[in-house]
Amino acid sequence: MFIKKNVDKWNSYQHNKTNDPDETAERFITLVDDLSYAKTFYPKSKVTRWINGIAADIYQNIYQNKKEKYNRVFAFWKYELPLLFKKYHHILLFTFLVFLLFVLIGVFGAVKDENFIRGVLGDNYVDMTEENIAKGDPFGVYKSDNPFTMFVYIAMNNSFVALLMVIGGLVAGVGTLFAMWQNGLMLGCFQYMFFSKGLGLKSVMVIWVHGTLEILAFVIASTAGFIIARGILFPGTYSRKASFKSAIKDALKVMIILVPVFIIAAFFESYVTHLMSNTYDKESNEGLPVWASATILLLSLLFIVWYFVIYPIRLHKKNYPGKRQGL
Repeated sequence: MFIKKNVDKWNSYQHNKTNDPDETAERFITLVDDLSYAKTFYPKSKVTRWINGIAADIYQNIYQNKKEKYNRVFAFWKYELPLLFKKYHHILLFTFLVFLLFVLIGVFGAVKDENFIRGVLGDNYVDMTEENIAKGDPFGVYKSDNPFTMFVYIAMNNSFVALLMVIGGLVAGVGTLFAMWQNGLMLGCFQYMFFSKGLGLKSVMVIWVHGTLEILAFVIASTAGFIIARGILFPGTYSRKASFKSAIKDALKVMIILVPVFIIAAFFESYVTHLMSNTYDKESNEGLPVWASATILLLSLLFIVWYFVIYPIRLHKKNYPGKRQGL
């Protein structure tokens, strides 16, 4: 009876927007009353979540043009982005597992057939790496006469690849899945190549100094692509157009956090990985202590796990700003 009495009203509020401030205020108050009732008697109902979503949209519409305080940017990074990731944790987990599967397929293919590595990485790259290993400089590929030029190129290239992963969501996620397939196979073959030469631990200390942030950022970018795909394929109670627009908005917010991550990863690859490659070069007197590499690697991993997984869960359980409004 509760649903039957109010469903037409909720549908109207959701799909027929209004610019009248008085009407907006009345709708918001009505929805908050309905939401309070629903949370009291039907806390786990889909209808309760539906009403909450409509109320949240109106709340955001009311305050989107409000003059922000100086701490708006701080609040965005501290609250809004982590809570957004909490909303999509199931997609993040799915993306990570699929990418891990593709990496393992790359390793399996490399174990079964050495030509598989050349087919994935290319003859020129494999020949260059084997030549570097033979002359005692296994990670010479990371050396550059101009680290700054390398830094700019890597940051731009990684951002472009991540953008392709996000845009791939526009074709029902097929493009995102294909990009993950390519990068997963490359990573699996690349890492196996060093392990097969007895350089497994050394490669981890060198490559994953920057690779921890870089690879996991690609996983997050792919998550943004699947967010768009879900918005297209599974609109739920929203119209497909409204669901698509909301998914695009959320995906763009996800991409915001990736910009500084890719910049830091590019810096590590251009400068820190360069020093670590000298550590294992028999002809070089320069290098970086292994403990420094391990520290950077561990801190990078802890940051990703904390900010994208643990912190959003903890924040969601606390009385974060806006929670009292049902957001």
